Amino acid sequence: MSEEVFLIQGGNSLSGELKVEASKNAYLPILASTILCDGNIEFLNVPDFSDIENMCEILKVLNVKIKRENNFLSVNTDSVVNAKISHELTAKLRASIFLLGALLGRFRQAVISYPGGCKIGTRPIDIHLKAFRSLGVKIVEKHGYIYCNAGNMKAGKVVFPSVSVGATESLMMCAALLEGETILYNVAKEPEIKELERFLNQMGAKIRGSGTDTIRITGVKKLTGGEFSVFPDRIIAGTYLILGSLCGKNLHISNFKKEDNEFLLNILKETACDFKLKNDNIIVTAQKRNPSYKFVETLPFPSFPTDLQPQFMVMETLAKGTSVIKENLFENRFNQTMELTKMGADILVKDRLAIISGVEKLFGADVYASDLRAGAGLVIAGLMAEGYTTLHNIHFIDRGYERLEEKLKGVGADIKRVQIE
Repeated sequence: MSEEVFLIQGGNSLSGELKVEASKNAYLPILASTILCDGNIEFLNVPDFSDIENMCEILKVLNVKIKRENNFLSVNTDSVVNAKISHELTAKLRASIFLLGALLGRFRQAVISYPGGCKIGTRPIDIHLKAFRSLGVKIVEKHGYIYCNAGNMKAGKVVFPSVSVGATESLMMCAALLEGETILYNVAKEPEIKELERFLNQMGAKIRGSGTDTIRITGVKKLTGGEFSVFPDRIIAGTYLILGSLCGKNLHISNFKKEDNEFLLNILKETACDFKLKNDNIIVTAQKRNPSYKFVETLPFPSFPTDLQPQFMVMETLAKGTSVIKENLFENRFNQTMELTKMGADILVKDRLAIISGVEKLFGADVYASDLRAGAGLVIAGLMAEGYTTLHNIHFIDRGYERLEEKLKGVGADIKRVQIE
């Protein structure tokens, strides 16, 4: 069988402009929440990510009418139906779980297969289900499907046992059309949750409190259509920023949201990367070799995001000294380690800790992306390595980066997508 791979020749300095696309992790729940709306919704800045395409395909099964032209997407939910969402659909997309909250909010019942996505560790949906049950939803799990009946669902209080972005967003959708006030405690504070609140409120919802520990939702009778643009993707911004810190030469990153990337910026200040911020732009120039950052751990926002951990690990493989990364969120998020070791990195993994002794250079090799963010990290490693790197499984990268090879080639990278047997 043939496959697409990236062929990467390392060693080039990068200069020019990289524009950050709209946020994947904001668009997915927002697209799911369109089920709650009546009428036509127009999105003006939709990136070409395969995850977004997969979400649109699931919505089409629910008879949502979707038209796309370049970065413009029109969604019409006038004829939406409550259909069973099969494993063939959910296996491609972890974010399909958002549809459960939206369907319960609109139809008071739903049947959905367990969701799939990148294999970076267990991401239990029991927090979602427990929260639905606390509002009176009856749930039966059998034969790989989740059967939900919300005929007796009532507004109330939900206390999440641990912080969960997905569960917070699911309950926001579920309660938006539920009569009375629903209060969510111990919620996640990610910027993507603020963006979902902004979208739903623009369509007529009454939600407040995103970015704090408590979100209050006063149910309304209906949501309408409208026009919306989603904010920049902080993980793409962070990926570009890490890349610039290693091989940037006045690399200009535009559509950059400083407040969503403060933690990473503070790390780069300490490791001697040269950058200049102005409005929504940042210009990055690499130093000869950065000192290591001694310890970082992944935690919910506003701390260091797990979705930047693989890219950050690449930066530390080339730093002076030893650094430690603690992965608190996903037990399989060090999948890139073996591939980086092939390229000459010195990394020891013990349970949830990665101990990285910096080396002076990496070397090109045949490597395999195991998930979206590991793939992004291996692209950075290939651009820094001596010689050629062949990166396999690039379909993972297409899930959350838009034609990455074209964008990087535009700023001086030697990278191309090729078909091989």
